[in-house]
Amino acid sequence: MDRRMNQFTQNILAKAKANPKKIILADGNDPRVIQAASILTSQKIANITIIAYPEEVKNMASNLNLDLSQTEIIDPNNNEYSEKLIQDLYELRKEKGLTLEKAGELLKSPLYFGTMLVKTGMADGLVGGANCPTADVLRPALQIIKTAPNNNIVSSFFAIISPNTQYGENGVLFFADCGLNVNPNDTELANIATQTADSFKFLTDCEPKVAMLSFSTNGSGSGESVDKVKNATLLVKDLRPELLIEGELQADAALVPHVGAQKHPDGKLKGDANILVFPDLNSGNIGYKLVQRLGNAEAFGPITQGLNKPINDLSRGCNVDDIVATVAITSIQASAPVSG
Repeated sequence: MDRRMNQFTQNILAKAKANPKKIILADGNDPRVIQAASILTSQKIANITIIAYPEEVKNMASNLNLDLSQTEIIDPNNNEYSEKLIQDLYELRKEKGLTLEKAGELLKSPLYFGTMLVKTGMADGLVGGANCPTADVLRPALQIIKTAPNNNIVSSFFAIISPNTQYGENGVLFFADCGLNVNPNDTELANIATQTADSFKFLTDCEPKVAMLSFSTNGSGSGESVDKVKNATLLVKDLRPELLIEGELQADAALVPHVGAQKHPDGKLKGDANILVFPDLNSGNIGYKLVQRLGNAEAFGPITQGLNKPINDLSRGCNVDDIVATVAITSIQASAPVSG
């Protein structure tokens, strides 16, 4: 882990330690998760509850020489909460056709069980996905936690830490949405931009500078996708006039001062963006992976935003440090005012 990444991570960890929250880890049968839980608990970054078979977790911890004595472990199939949670889930989803029997079956899943613990206030947030696709993590979140007020969309961002410190905020940039929304309309794109600006401000304590990306800069190109980005930018400016946002911009005009000055001489961003909002999932997902692999950047995410309570997904290729940082971010989000 390089110095910049370490500095970003240390800032996140310090914020989480200042107000530790109760976070669910839903992949309790994974050794990476067990190791992360031990670190999180011993360093008082968060209060951890693991959803898994207790004996399996304890055996794994013993084999790894880890102390989980301060970590709560709940068996989703044998615990004191199931009866109430089954009834609560049934009441929540019965108008969608959910039966009590089906609610009981769903709550055998650590993700559904953990999400209900968050919904009912017995936990502050959840992290899962080390062993399953993003859709499996977000399905119960969208069904149970639901979208926060004043948000018309749940979106995601990646925290990108580039070795080229001239970009972003000393190399730190947020990319959105690179994980969830395939083709957001202009209103949804505007909401993604404001959500990400709020996340950036809260997590980094730095002022957000938002570039709405396109293949066009300041009218150099035309078409439906360009119009969408232009309209989204205007919507944000009307909604949040204090926010520094510009679009449509090509990526080089957003990031390189002399290119920004040449392509958009009247612009206020001046090639100094620290948030890049992509017009669709294709460009966003491709873009962040290219920066991560070819640019040798670190990428944390996808971190969700726009939910009533924080539920975050892990890459199936995550390592222990990724899990620790994601839990820290989730804990910070749990103490944040709802964005929107």
